[in-house]
Amino acid sequence: MGFPSYSVMTQSGSRAHSPPDPIQEVQWKGIHERIQLHESDAEKFLLENKNLYDLVFVDAYDGEDIFPHALWDPHSPFLNALADQLHPEHGTVVVNLHSDVDFRDDDFIAPGSHLLPMGKYISKVCRSYKEALLGSKSSYNGLAYVVSVPWVCNTSLVVSRGLEKSNRDMVMRNIISKSLVVENILDLPFSCMQYLKRGFTLVN
Repeated sequence: MGFPSYSVMTQSGSRAHSPPDPIQEVQWKGIHERIQLHESDAEKFLLENKNLYDLVFVDAYDGEDIFPHALWDPHSPFLNALADQLHPEHGTVVVNLHSDVDFRDDDFIAPGSHLLPMGKYISKVCRSYKEALLGSKSSYNGLAYVVSVPWVCNTSLVVSRGLEKSNRDMVMRNIISKSLVVENILDLPFSCMQYLKRGFTLVN
């Protein structure tokens, strides 16, 4: 998902790479110093700590391009722990997803389209995260949506507690306004606007 190498932490809690790469200093403008990236079994990591998280990134594909079932089964210890440890008012989970559409099919996407269609596998992952984090077993208000980037065959699933349910246009305007605030506060070296405008879809 493009995290800076300086953010990688060792098991002892120290930085794995020090000092930061000069290129990362320019690209991330200090943000990399506030990120801690732990390389660990995801389920084990969550079950062994009881931290409350505002934002969680999930990038679970292995070397065979497989998203382990244990990390998207709505009844798994991982998703149950994630649901318990995600902030109840504004907790957000972002999941990196690879396309499961056959690109040999000329009809899989219309020319010039900015939306990347989801096959059955990715759709199941999206529904599982939405059910586990916002579903009937919880009392959390929130939304789930995807933002696709067709030219790199990736889709980002976002499940966010606290977002008011509404129609697509209202939700999109709300997210865009908040993203501008975040970009300004953090002085991000990139903008999210182009992706939101082109590939935004609510998860039903």
